[in-house]
Amino acid sequence: MKKNFFFFSISLLFLQANSTMEEVYLKNACNSCHGMYGEGMGAAPRLQGQRENVLLRKLRNLQKGKTRTAFGTIMISFAKTLNQNQTVEMAKYLSTLKRVEPEETYELESDNSGDGSS
Repeated sequence: MKKNFFFFSISLLFLQANSTMEEVYLKNACNSCHGMYGEGMGAAPRLQGQRENVLLRKLRNLQKGKTRTAFGTIMISFAKTLNQNQTVEMAKYLSTLKRVEPEETYELESDNSGDGSS
């Protein structure tokens, strides 16, 4: 019984930390460049599912002003807004992200008759 309570408590803490980091991710508008699920968009790299230690190293380097790309200079100010604990938790959060597809999807209906296509 104690063992189950322990795992339940740990699970709740993990969910709360993830929820908090999701709020920070959205509040800082990380999703504007990296996508809602950290999947990456354009020049912004994919963050979802990257190894936690790699993400942590990159965030810490950005906080020190170190980057290898011109795009990375934009990230320096964002990374510096995170405190030490948030940096660790953000790396953990991003490493656990998975792509979520909406349940309801649809295909655009089109009728290309008369438009010259075959």
